[in-house]
Amino acid sequence: MNAESMERELRNALAAHGVWKRKLRAAIETGRSMIDPAIAHRDDCCPFGKWLNGPTIAPQIRESESYRRVARLHREFHEAAGNVLELVARGEREQADAFLGSTFALSSSRLTMAMTRWHRELRKDQGTTRA
Repeated sequence: MNAESMERELRNALAAHGVWKRKLRAAIETGRSMIDPAIAHRDDCCPFGKWLNGPTIAPQIRESESYRRVARLHREFHEAAGNVLELVARGEREQADAFLGSTFALSSSRLTMAMTRWHRELRKDQGTTRA
């Protein structure tokens, strides 16, 4: 996989993971979700997770600090999302809201920063200034 394809995957992931907060907020507000908490906990079910854990990433990239950081933070992000949905499923909407604003928000922020940094590194390695 070339750097341009990797950049595209990271841009798409940044957008898709932003949608998670809205889905979780809707689950808290309505008291239900179309997303099974067990699936939300998994980091290999979303498109980014399938790509991140899939066969198209070269072994040398998997060994990079950026890849390892993003993979770890992506797992933590999904653990936090799954925890929010578990709280919603148990009817603990206030706790879910508090978790969304604390643990999930921190996890989401860290993942976003790591993906953005990795994206910048890829652009720098390519010697390009594309957005």
